[in-house]
Amino acid sequence: MLFTITGKHIDVTEAIRNHAEEKTSKLPKYYNSINQVEVIIDGQPGGNSSVEIIARAEHGKVFVGSETGQDLYRCIDLSARKLERQLRRTKGKERDNKKHAGDGGSKQLELLQ
Repeated sequence: MLFTITGKHIDVTEAIRNHAEEKTSKLPKYYNSINQVEVIIDGQPGGNSSVEIIARAEHGKVFVGSETGQDLYRCIDLSARKLERQLRRTKGKERDNKKHAGDGGSKQLELLQ
């Protein structure tokens, strides 16, 4: 998995990089086909920071989680949690669609007989 971190108007320290990488390394557990994760940290005036995590998966699927706040580490945690929720929901929908696709065909066969 390719990991990229970018800082806009802020210096990304090694501690921030390690924290972001640790949180995003767990994302493939929720959705297997993730092949790239990009973290964008934007330092805004007044001490606020915004964090945006973009996860790219196979077949052009893109998932985005973003958060704005005073504490940068908390923003990383919350945006990663939002992304985990999106990935879990998408994987569940795909799994359910596969189950229902098989059921419809057998019912049609029963009706034809």
